[in-house]
Amino acid sequence: MSATESVVSAQAAALGSTVSVSAASLPSASSASSAPSAADRGVKRERMLRLLERRGADSIVLRSHAAVAWYLDGARTHVSLAGDPIAAVVVRHGGDELRVFANEADRMLDEELGAIGDLDVIRVPWHDALAPAGLAALAEDDVAAELRAARASLLPAELGRYRALGREVAEALTDAAATADPDASERDVAARLGGDLIARGIDPLVILVAGRSRLGHRHPLPTASPIGDRAMLVACGRRNGLIANATRWVRSGGRSDAEADAERRILEVEAAFLASTRIGATIGEGFRGGIDSYARHGFASDEWRRHHQGGAAGYAGRDPRGTAAVGDMVQPDHAFAWNPTAPGAKVEDTVLVRTTGVEVLTVDLRWPTIEVGGIHRPVELERVGSG
Repeated sequence: MSATESVVSAQAAALGSTVSVSAASLPSASSASSAPSAADRGVKRERMLRLLERRGADSIVLRSHAAVAWYLDGARTHVSLAGDPIAAVVVRHGGDELRVFANEADRMLDEELGAIGDLDVIRVPWHDALAPAGLAALAEDDVAAELRAARASLLPAELGRYRALGREVAEALTDAAATADPDASERDVAARLGGDLIARGIDPLVILVAGRSRLGHRHPLPTASPIGDRAMLVACGRRNGLIANATRWVRSGGRSDAEADAERRILEVEAAFLASTRIGATIGEGFRGGIDSYARHGFASDEWRRHHQGGAAGYAGRDPRGTAAVGDMVQPDHAFAWNPTAPGAKVEDTVLVRTTGVEVLTVDLRWPTIEVGGIHRPVELERVGSG
């Protein structure tokens, strides 16, 4: 293996079986840093106007959570996490039209839009169609790849928000893992994790927990089963429209050589994904570079077929999910969350692909790491004094 052990943070070594800090005592993104940026919004409008010019169109309607939250620079576009957006935007050369359900308009204007008030606001009765067909010359589906490209290279205010979000998602995972007693149920652990995210203003879009008896499931929705001596925790958290994804493993007591070996080998697979995800390459090339490495590191060559491998990130959980056929170009400051998996092994973090290399966003310095491919990667946390 090429992975070399790095120095484990003294904080991680001192975690023990309890963590004394709480979400309320930890720093979170300030209201100033979370507020929409008029400068960033201006750049986004220019990107959309260039898209219209390329298409020879005079207007486009944005109606998905990813597109509207991006264009409105982090505004919350939901009431129900499972529901459709409560706002849509029509972008025209002459200006932007915000269409919002009338019963949501005052709150959205007061609390979500900040300084980006240069919008023609249309209050739509709740019982009418928010953005009826034919409202604009183009719909999102007409230019899906171009819209992804428009939002791929993150802007200064977005980068600040994403770094804060990534850190806090990682901190919530650390606190939940470090306090997870082997007798606790998966739902107990999920409740701690989800509650911590909500306390930080983060929407818990996905919370997965698998204890020892359920580690064979790739998407383990929490159950009443106890976590036992080994567990996997997954969080996908959204704030200001941006989504951070991360996976962590925790154990109580010793582990087998086979588990340790699988952990190291899956980190090498992830390193291949990251090395292949280069500015100017396609996402498909990054995907192929990753899946081709499974066999080289002792896994079945078709292991990648048993679970999706992640992809680009940002305003959608995967924007888009990576496959060999995806032709989207990797751009500077483009977010990714690859998640290679194998039986009993998985790694996942949200990263930025920068001109200077890969920057990991979902980082908590209390968590132990090893260095793989020049990047510090998380390893399984052993709860000190347990087991």
